[in-house]
Amino acid sequence: MEEGKLKTAVLGLDERGKFLLGAAKRSGYFQIQAVADKNGEVANAVAREYGCAAYDDYRQLVTQNQFDCLLVAAGMHSCDEYLRMAMKKKFNVLKLAPAGRNFEEAVQFVRLAEAENVKFAIGTAERFAESFSALRRFIQYQDLNKEQAEAEGDGKNTWEPYLVTACCATAGEKLEGWRTDPKLAGGGVLLYDCYGIIDQIVINFGIPQKVYSLSSNTAGDKQQRLYLTENTAIVTMKFSDTLFVNLLASNSFGPAKKEIRLYGKEHIVVVNDNELIIGGNCEQEGEKLEYDGDNSVRMGRLLENFALGILSPASTKLKISGKENLRTMAVIEAAYLSAKTGFPEEPSRILEMQKLGL
Repeated sequence: MEEGKLKTAVLGLDERGKFLLGAAKRSGYFQIQAVADKNGEVANAVAREYGCAAYDDYRQLVTQNQFDCLLVAAGMHSCDEYLRMAMKKKFNVLKLAPAGRNFEEAVQFVRLAEAENVKFAIGTAERFAESFSALRRFIQYQDLNKEQAEAEGDGKNTWEPYLVTACCATAGEKLEGWRTDPKLAGGGVLLYDCYGIIDQIVINFGIPQKVYSLSSNTAGDKQQRLYLTENTAIVTMKFSDTLFVNLLASNSFGPAKKEIRLYGKEHIVVVNDNELIIGGNCEQEGEKLEYDGDNSVRMGRLLENFALGILSPASTKLKISGKENLRTMAVIEAAYLSAKTGFPEEPSRILEMQKLGL
């Protein structure tokens, strides 16, 4: 192994997988030893480019090698058993969001990682976006420059919005076939396209008391709808008597946009991937801060945190742990349950049933 680098394999080489692979190579923390994809031609082509071994069988990739970590972009339906095998062989695993097809599956992976004493991390790039970090500072301190106060945990000047609206539109992106199958995918636009936005809501405001959700898809006949994942959803989250969050999600309209808008006394705040806008309560023109919206930069920070969490665990807190992501998965699970029952559901009860201590 190259000194200071982690022996690494990448599983799944679709667009996201190739992006993850490139970011890992550029980070300088990973020695890419193998790649795998169900399409052998794709795997071979990528392997030639990176000078590593190629596999079209995920089982062989895991059983025939000993890696420090496995970076996973493949859909969980195609590799769940091999991720378990990898953890039992002491591979640390980074899985691009979501953490699982459902809450229970995510819990199983978290518990297995704890039992095997390996890292199970979830790749959610929004956690490393400067714009969302700036939003967190503003909510806590109403001052974007108080890094020292943030480090000391001095949140005396907390700003509290009374209404939050979020939008996640992906403009009708073409989906792989498995994404429309509830058994293979586990969910639709909420689970896959909105994970990062819901994660940010949980990070900033905690777990909502109640979640109410409605969802549908654009299938033409009513019978077919029973077999397709949702592509449009409205989710309302109640955090307290004075704070509500409303999320609109769809991959059937555009332009593509992921945005959170917060309304509070004196301020309206808007945040997206590359900017934070702080305006007055009448939404007159206010302060606009622009940040680097390059997803490769955010992914680089994410991979660095994952690598240092393995190499220097005593000095580096893993910001993307699977266990912490269970809070986000519980909110998503509550939304899906609500869409079925027609009643508000409580994410805290979902967490309590598993006795996770979160």
